[in-house]
Amino acid sequence: MFQFGFNMFPEIPRPFNMIYQCHSVAMLPGNERQDVERGGKIIMPPSALEQLTRLNINYPMLFKLTNKKTNRVTHCGVLEFVADEGKVYLPLWMMQNMVLEEGDLVRIESVSLPVGTFSKFQPLSPDFLDITNPKAVLENCLRSFACLTTGDVIAVKYNQKIYELCVLETKPGNAISIIECDMNVEFAPPVGYKEPEKVKKEDEEMAVDPADLMPEPTGICALQRHGKSIRWQETEGFRDQ
Repeated sequence: MFQFGFNMFPEIPRPFNMIYQCHSVAMLPGNERQDVERGGKIIMPPSALEQLTRLNINYPMLFKLTNKKTNRVTHCGVLEFVADEGKVYLPLWMMQNMVLEEGDLVRIESVSLPVGTFSKFQPLSPDFLDITNPKAVLENCLRSFACLTTGDVIAVKYNQKIYELCVLETKPGNAISIIECDMNVEFAPPVGYKEPEKVKKEDEEMAVDPADLMPEPTGICALQRHGKSIRWQETEGFRDQ
């Protein structure tokens, strides 16, 4: 006789859907949190973790953020669950993308995103080209991100300077997970970038031998020289007759 346990059929994950009051990371009590500012993850309250656990949400935890006033949408991961109850803290660049002010309401929903295979970025200033290895700098920055959304403008900090890059394209979808993925990265020319004008070199005058301008003989030709004719044949060259 078979005995069935309660865990034979795993519990199906249920969606997480909450509305929080949002604030920038600068408003988070305690020490300055640059690790949040330079990434793509948010800080949520402890009660959110309890609810996510009860809902059996799959890892990694990814979320869709929506500003109902402007219909702006982005996606993110979560860094910690230490926010005050009823509040979430977002990086400044994320609040700017969402057109959110301090204390505005934001809807947060759990989502499952495809693993990214391709992304294309456009720097918003030609200054980004001053970086010796921009691709390596970007890849290092993206380690603090959980996902990317087409149309977002992310902030990359390097050598005490902040560079803004627009996410032009992501594959295989408009929002992708970039956690432990093998993703190709490309850059579009920066906004305002102009190709340097090529220096035109003056054509150097070449000495021309007048003999080079004479047409080469073809077939058989005859010339008179001191009563003799000089005949040229293709196989035998010149010979006097």
